[in-house]
Amino acid sequence: MIYTVTLNPCLDYLVAVPNFQSGRVNRAGYERIMPGGKGINVSYVLNILNQENLALGLVGGFTGAEIERLMEKDGIRHDFVHLQNGSSRIDVQMLDGIESSIHGVGPLITQEDIDALCDQLQQLQDGDTLVLSGSVPRGARDTVYSDILRSVSHKDLYIVVDAKGPLLLNTLKYKPFLIKPNRQEMVDIFFLDAEKIDDIIHYAKNLQGMGARNVLVSLGSDGAVLVTESGEIYRHSAMRGKVHNTVGCGDSMLAGFLAGYHQNQDMGESFLLSLAAASANAFHNGRGTREEIMKLLDILHQEIEE
Repeated sequence: MIYTVTLNPCLDYLVAVPNFQSGRVNRAGYERIMPGGKGINVSYVLNILNQENLALGLVGGFTGAEIERLMEKDGIRHDFVHLQNGSSRIDVQMLDGIESSIHGVGPLITQEDIDALCDQLQQLQDGDTLVLSGSVPRGARDTVYSDILRSVSHKDLYIVVDAKGPLLLNTLKYKPFLIKPNRQEMVDIFFLDAEKIDDIIHYAKNLQGMGARNVLVSLGSDGAVLVTESGEIYRHSAMRGKVHNTVGCGDSMLAGFLAGYHQNQDMGESFLLSLAAASANAFHNGRGTREEIMKLLDILHQEIEE
Protein backbone atom coordinates (compact mmCIF):
# COMPACT_ATOMS: atom_id res chain seq x y z
CA MET A 1 0.00 0.00 0.00
CA ILE A 2 1.22 3.49 -0.84
CA TYR A 3 0.51 6.37 1.54
CA THR A 4 1.12 9.93 0.36
CA VAL A 5 1.54 12.79 2.83
CA THR A 6 0.78 16.40 1.88
CA LEU A 7 1.38 18.79 4.77
CA ASN A 8 0.51 21.90 2.75
CA PRO A 9 -2.34 21.00 0.35
CA CYS A 10 -4.11 23.61 -1.72
CA LEU A 11 -6.81 24.31 -4.21
CA ASP A 12 -5.09 24.84 -7.55
CA TYR A 13 -6.82 27.51 -9.61
CA LEU A 14 -5.54 27.15 -13.18
CA VAL A 15 -6.55 29.99 -15.45
CA ALA A 16 -5.57 30.68 -19.05
CA VAL A 17 -5.44 34.40 -19.87
CA PRO A 18 -4.50 34.94 -23.52
CA ASN A 19 -2.62 38.20 -24.13
CA PHE A 20 -2.60 39.14 -20.45
CA GLN A 21 -2.09 42.88 -19.88
CA SER A 22 -1.02 44.19 -16.50
CA GLY A 23 -3.24 46.95 -15.12
CA ARG A 24 -6.15 46.03 -17.43
CA VAL A 25 -9.29 43.95 -17.09
CA ASN A 26 -8.45 40.54 -18.57
CA ARG A 27 -10.82 37.70 -19.45
CA ALA A 28 -9.96 34.06 -18.93
CA GLY A 29 -9.96 31.66 -21.86
CA TYR A 30 -10.65 28.72 -19.55
CA GLU A 31 -10.26 27.89 -15.89
CA ARG A 32 -10.00 24.79 -13.73
CA ILE A 33 -10.10 24.26 -9.97
CA MET A 34 -8.64 21.05 -8.57
CA PRO A 35 -6.98 19.73 -5.42
CA GLY A 36 -3.24 20.32 -5.36
CA GLY A 37 -0.11 19.83 -3.34
CA LYS A 38 2.62 17.43 -4.39
CA GLY A 39 1.49 14.39 -2.42
CA ILE A 40 -2.10 14.83 -3.60
CA ASN A 41 -0.86 15.08 -7.19
CA VAL A 42 1.02 11.80 -6.69
CA SER A 43 -2.16 10.16 -5.37
CA TYR A 44 -4.16 11.29 -8.40
CA VAL A 45 -1.68 9.80 -10.85
CA LEU A 46 -1.35 6.59 -8.83
CA ASN A 47 -5.14 6.34 -9.08
CA ILE A 48 -4.96 6.85 -12.86
CA LEU A 49 -2.47 3.96 -12.99
CA ASN A 50 -4.74 1.75 -10.86
CA GLN A 51 -2.29 1.69 -7.96
CA GLU A 52 -3.97 1.49 -4.55
CA ASN A 53 -3.07 4.41 -2.30
CA LEU A 54 -4.33 6.62 0.51
CA ALA A 55 -3.74 10.39 0.71
CA LEU A 56 -2.89 11.73 4.15
CA GLY A 57 -1.96 15.18 5.40
CA LEU A 58 -3.38 18.34 6.97
CA VAL A 59 -6.40 20.32 5.76
CA GLY A 60 -8.32 23.23 7.27
CA GLY A 61 -11.22 25.59 6.72
CA PHE A 62 -13.56 25.91 3.75
CA THR A 63 -10.75 25.31 1.29
CA GLY A 64 -9.79 22.11 3.09
CA ALA A 65 -13.41 20.95 2.91
CA GLU A 66 -13.46 21.67 -0.83
CA ILE A 67 -10.21 19.74 -1.34
CA GLU A 68 -11.84 16.74 0.34
CA ARG A 69 -15.09 17.13 -1.62
CA LEU A 70 -13.31 17.24 -4.96
CA MET A 71 -11.12 14.26 -4.08
CA GLU A 72 -14.18 12.24 -3.08
CA LYS A 73 -15.85 13.22 -6.35
CA ASP A 74 -12.76 12.04 -8.24
CA GLY A 75 -12.55 8.76 -6.32
CA ILE A 76 -9.29 9.58 -4.51
CA ARG A 77 -9.15 7.91 -1.09
CA HIS A 78 -8.04 10.22 1.72
CA ASP A 79 -7.93 10.51 5.49
CA PHE A 80 -6.72 13.98 6.40
CA VAL A 81 -6.07 15.44 9.83
CA HIS A 82 -8.33 18.47 10.27
CA LEU A 83 -6.65 21.62 11.58
CA GLN A 84 -8.24 23.46 14.48
CA ASN A 85 -7.44 26.86 12.96
CA GLY A 86 -6.79 28.36 9.54
CA SER A 87 -7.63 27.37 5.99
CA SER A 88 -5.71 25.44 3.38
CA ARG A 89 -4.15 27.70 0.76
CA ILE A 90 -5.27 28.61 -2.75
CA ASP A 91 -2.59 28.60 -5.45
CA VAL A 92 -3.14 30.48 -8.71
CA GLN A 93 -1.45 29.20 -11.88
CA MET A 94 -1.86 31.65 -14.77
CA LEU A 95 -1.09 30.53 -18.31
CA ASP A 96 -0.28 33.14 -20.93
CA GLY A 97 2.23 31.46 -23.17
CA ILE A 98 4.36 31.21 -20.05
CA GLU A 99 3.28 30.06 -16.60
CA SER A 100 3.07 32.38 -13.60
CA SER A 101 2.20 31.27 -10.08
CA ILE A 102 0.91 32.90 -6.92
CA HIS A 103 1.05 30.63 -3.87
CA GLY A 104 -1.34 31.38 -1.05
CA VAL A 105 -0.19 31.86 2.54
CA GLY A 106 -1.98 28.88 4.08
CA PRO A 107 -2.53 27.99 7.75
CA LEU A 108 -0.20 28.20 10.73
CA ILE A 109 0.13 24.66 12.09
CA THR A 110 1.11 23.48 15.56
CA GLN A 111 3.11 20.57 16.94
CA GLU A 112 -0.20 19.02 17.98
CA ASP A 113 -1.18 18.83 14.30
CA ILE A 114 2.04 17.02 13.42
CA ASP A 115 1.63 14.69 16.42
CA ALA A 116 -1.87 13.79 15.25
CA LEU A 117 -0.49 12.88 11.82
CA CYS A 118 2.33 10.82 13.36
CA ASP A 119 -0.24 8.94 15.44
CA GLN A 120 -2.21 8.23 12.29
CA LEU A 121 0.89 6.87 10.54
CA GLN A 122 1.19 4.11 13.10
CA GLN A 123 -1.37 2.21 10.99
CA LEU A 124 1.29 1.57 8.33
CA GLN A 125 2.55 -1.99 8.04
CA ASP A 126 5.99 -3.35 7.15
CA GLY A 127 6.42 -3.25 3.38
CA ASP A 128 4.18 -0.21 2.88
CA THR A 129 5.41 2.87 1.01
CA LEU A 130 5.35 6.32 2.64
CA VAL A 131 5.69 9.33 0.34
CA LEU A 132 6.62 12.68 1.94
CA SER A 133 6.24 15.29 -0.73
CA GLY A 134 6.17 19.05 -1.15
CA SER A 135 6.43 22.23 0.85
CA VAL A 136 5.40 22.58 4.48
CA PRO A 137 3.04 25.11 6.06
CA ARG A 138 3.93 27.94 8.38
CA GLY A 139 4.83 26.70 11.84
CA ALA A 140 6.59 23.57 10.58
CA ARG A 141 10.33 23.25 11.14
CA ASP A 142 12.75 22.10 8.45
CA THR A 143 13.10 18.89 10.47
CA VAL A 144 9.39 18.05 10.15
CA TYR A 145 9.87 15.28 7.58
CA SER A 146 12.70 13.71 9.57
CA ASP A 147 10.55 14.03 12.71
CA ILE A 148 7.77 12.13 10.93
CA LEU A 149 10.24 9.45 9.84
CA ARG A 150 11.53 9.11 13.39
CA SER A 151 7.97 8.35 14.52
CA VAL A 152 7.78 5.36 12.13
CA SER A 153 11.45 4.32 12.25
CA HIS A 154 10.50 1.04 13.97
CA LYS A 155 8.65 -0.02 10.81
CA ASP A 156 10.20 -1.53 7.67
CA LEU A 157 8.86 0.95 5.13
CA TYR A 158 9.78 2.10 1.65
CA ILE A 159 10.45 5.80 2.31
CA VAL A 160 10.12 8.25 -0.60
CA VAL A 161 10.94 11.95 -0.26
CA ASP A 162 10.36 14.79 -2.73
CA ALA A 163 11.33 18.03 -0.99
CA LYS A 164 13.76 20.92 -1.11
CA GLY A 165 16.98 21.73 0.72
CA PRO A 166 17.07 20.96 4.46
CA LEU A 167 13.66 19.29 4.33
CA LEU A 168 15.20 16.66 2.07
CA LEU A 169 18.69 16.54 3.53
CA ASN A 170 17.42 16.01 7.07
CA THR A 171 15.68 12.78 5.98
CA LEU A 172 18.76 11.12 4.46
CA LYS A 173 19.84 9.59 7.79
CA TYR A 174 16.76 7.36 7.49
CA LYS A 175 18.11 5.98 4.18
CA PRO A 176 15.04 6.62 2.01
CA PHE A 177 14.36 4.12 -0.76
CA LEU A 178 13.92 6.96 -3.27
CA ILE A 179 14.38 10.71 -3.41
CA LYS A 180 13.29 12.86 -6.35
CA PRO A 181 15.01 16.24 -6.56
CA ASN A 182 14.65 18.32 -9.70
CA ARG A 183 17.46 20.15 -11.46
CA GLN A 184 17.00 23.43 -9.56
CA GLU A 185 16.92 21.63 -6.22
CA MET A 186 20.22 19.92 -7.09
CA VAL A 187 21.67 23.34 -7.90
CA ASP A 188 20.44 24.75 -4.60
CA ILE A 189 21.97 21.88 -2.61
CA PHE A 190 25.34 21.61 -4.35
CA PHE A 191 25.76 24.94 -6.24
CA LEU A 192 26.60 22.90 -9.33
CA ASP A 193 26.61 23.71 -13.04
CA ALA A 194 23.19 22.34 -13.91
CA GLU A 195 23.82 22.31 -17.66
CA LYS A 196 25.94 19.16 -17.51
CA ILE A 197 24.07 15.88 -17.04
CA ASP A 198 27.29 14.18 -15.91
CA ASP A 199 27.47 16.66 -13.02
CA ILE A 200 23.87 15.86 -12.09
CA ILE A 201 24.79 12.17 -12.00
CA HIS A 202 27.91 12.86 -9.94
CA TYR A 203 25.97 14.77 -7.29
CA ALA A 204 23.15 12.24 -7.31
CA LYS A 205 25.82 9.74 -6.24
CA ASN A 206 26.84 12.19 -3.50
CA LEU A 207 23.26 12.08 -2.22
CA GLN A 208 23.53 8.30 -2.17
CA GLY A 209 26.67 8.65 -0.08
CA MET A 210 24.63 10.75 2.34
CA GLY A 211 22.00 8.02 2.71
CA ALA A 212 19.63 7.97 -0.27
CA ARG A 213 19.33 4.54 -1.90
CA ASN A 214 17.95 5.57 -5.32
CA VAL A 215 17.90 9.06 -6.83
CA LEU A 216 15.49 10.11 -9.58
CA VAL A 217 16.22 13.61 -10.93
CA SER A 218 13.64 15.36 -13.11
CA LEU A 219 15.30 17.65 -15.66
CA GLY A 220 12.39 19.39 -17.38
CA SER A 221 12.99 19.67 -21.10
CA ASP A 222 16.06 17.42 -20.74
CA GLY A 223 14.06 14.47 -19.42
CA ALA A 224 15.30 12.63 -16.36
CA VAL A 225 18.10 10.60 -14.78
CA LEU A 226 17.84 7.66 -12.37
CA VAL A 227 20.84 6.51 -10.34
CA THR A 228 20.12 3.22 -8.56
CA GLU A 229 21.61 1.71 -5.43
CA SER A 230 23.01 -1.15 -7.53
CA GLY A 231 25.02 1.33 -9.63
CA GLU A 232 22.80 1.42 -12.72
CA ILE A 233 22.26 4.75 -14.45
CA TYR A 234 19.20 5.37 -16.61
CA ARG A 235 18.85 8.59 -18.57
CA HIS A 236 16.45 9.76 -21.25
CA SER A 237 15.70 13.05 -22.95
CA ALA A 238 12.24 14.58 -22.77
CA MET A 239 9.62 13.04 -25.04
CA ARG A 240 8.53 15.05 -28.05
CA GLY A 241 5.11 16.68 -28.00
CA LYS A 242 3.31 19.98 -27.50
CA VAL A 243 3.63 21.11 -23.90
CA HIS A 244 0.41 22.52 -22.45
CA ASN A 245 1.09 22.28 -18.73
CA THR A 246 4.17 21.72 -16.57
CA VAL A 247 2.36 21.93 -13.21
CA GLY A 248 2.57 18.53 -11.55
CA CYS A 249 4.93 16.93 -14.07
CA GLY A 250 7.48 16.01 -11.38
CA ASP A 251 4.70 14.53 -9.24
CA SER A 252 3.45 12.50 -12.20
CA MET A 253 7.00 11.27 -12.76
CA LEU A 254 7.25 10.13 -9.15
CA ALA A 255 3.85 8.41 -9.28
CA GLY A 256 4.75 6.66 -12.53
CA PHE A 257 7.95 5.32 -11.01
CA LEU A 258 6.21 4.08 -7.87
CA ALA A 259 3.39 2.43 -9.81
CA GLY A 260 5.92 0.70 -12.05
CA TYR A 261 8.07 -0.47 -9.16
CA HIS A 262 5.10 -1.84 -7.22
CA GLN A 263 4.02 -3.79 -10.28
CA ASN A 264 7.31 -5.44 -11.22
CA GLN A 265 10.26 -4.21 -9.07
CA ASP A 266 12.12 -3.42 -12.31
CA MET A 267 14.07 -0.15 -12.11
CA GLY A 268 14.39 0.31 -15.87
CA GLU A 269 10.72 -0.29 -16.56
CA SER A 270 9.74 1.95 -13.64
CA PHE A 271 11.94 4.71 -15.07
CA LEU A 272 10.19 4.46 -18.45
CA LEU A 273 6.76 4.62 -16.83
CA SER A 274 7.88 7.68 -14.88
CA LEU A 275 8.84 9.42 -18.13
CA ALA A 276 5.57 8.46 -19.80
CA ALA A 277 3.49 9.74 -16.86
CA ALA A 278 5.37 13.05 -16.70
CA SER A 279 5.05 13.54 -20.47
CA ALA A 280 1.32 12.75 -20.45
CA ASN A 281 0.87 15.45 -17.80
CA ALA A 282 2.88 17.95 -19.85
CA PHE A 283 0.93 17.26 -23.04
CA HIS A 284 -2.43 17.64 -21.28
CA ASN A 285 -4.31 20.68 -19.95
CA GLY A 286 -4.78 18.92 -16.62
CA ARG A 287 -3.56 15.49 -15.61
CA GLY A 288 -2.83 12.90 -18.28
CA THR A 289 -5.07 9.85 -18.76
CA ARG A 290 -4.08 6.20 -18.38
CA GLU A 291 -4.58 5.71 -22.11
CA GLU A 292 -2.20 8.59 -22.89
CA ILE A 293 0.40 7.30 -20.44
CA MET A 294 0.32 3.77 -21.89
CA LYS A 295 0.59 5.11 -25.44
CA LEU A 296 3.70 7.10 -24.52
CA LEU A 297 5.14 4.09 -22.71
CA ASP A 298 4.74 2.06 -25.92
CA ILE A 299 6.64 4.77 -27.82
CA LEU A 300 9.50 4.57 -25.31
CA HIS A 301 9.64 0.79 -25.66
CA GLN A 302 9.78 1.13 -29.45
CA GLU A 303 12.64 3.63 -29.20
CA ILE A 304 14.64 1.23 -27.04
CA GLU A 305 14.01 -1.71 -29.39
CA GLU A 306 15.24 0.36 -32.33
